[in-house]
Formats: sequence, C-alpha cells, structure tokens
Amino acid sequence: QVQLVESGGGLVQPGGSLRLSCAASGFTLDEYAISWFRQAPGKEREGVSCLSSSDGNTYYAGSVKGRFTISRDNAKNTVYLQMNSLKPEDTAVYYCAADHRGTRGMDVGWVNEGRYDYWGQGTQVTVSS
Repeated sequence: QVQLVESGGGLVQPGGSLRLSCAASGFTLDEYAISWFRQAPGKEREGVSCLSSSDGNTYYAGSVKGRFTISRDNAKNTVYLQMNSLKPEDTAVYYCAADHRGTRGMDVGWVNEGRYDYWGQGTQVTVSS
C-alpha cells in the first residue's frame, strides 16, 4: 500500500535539534513535492516547509526560516526535516504530505492541504525544559 511514515520526534530542550524523517513506500518520492505540516494543541494545522518536485525549490514558514531545513534522499526514498534552535512554540505533531508533480504555483500553493495525495500519521515533537 501507499504509505508515508514519519519518525524522529521526541522531547528536546529549547535550543536543541531534531531530525524528522518521512519514509515513502508504494511510490517514489522523486516525482512528488513533499511538505511538512504541524498542529499544536488547540491550534489549526499549519504549513512548515515544502520541497517542490522537478526544480527542487524549498519554502518555509516565516516562523521557522533559518532554523529548519528540508531535504530529500532519493536513494532511500526519504525526506528529512532538520530542526535546529528549537523553541517551545515548535511543540506540535508534525506530518509529512506528498503532492504528485507538485511544482506549478508551489511558492504560495504549498500551504493548501487539499493539493496533497498522501499523508503520514504524524510524529510528536515536544520542546521543553
């Protein structure tokens, strides 16, 4: 079956780092744009970052730009989110999502949840002392 599985979440102190992984099965990631979303308790789900297909452009929410980095390893069929300088407000469940041939209009359209074909189940990230 088609699956996206997130891993790498956990408890980390403010200022620390985590690397999240999104492993795909049943399809190959090189033809998909991959995005990370997150949902904090009591808040709506929001876009965090996107890696578009074909051109490899990256996009970030203003709140994480300069701290988070999205990347792809096609040999492992996996996308990563490296998170540095973590803050308590980064605490959330993080989800990855895949959009087939997602390139056109991605600079503003990547935050639209409706465009994505597949979603993972999420991984918890908690930033606390």
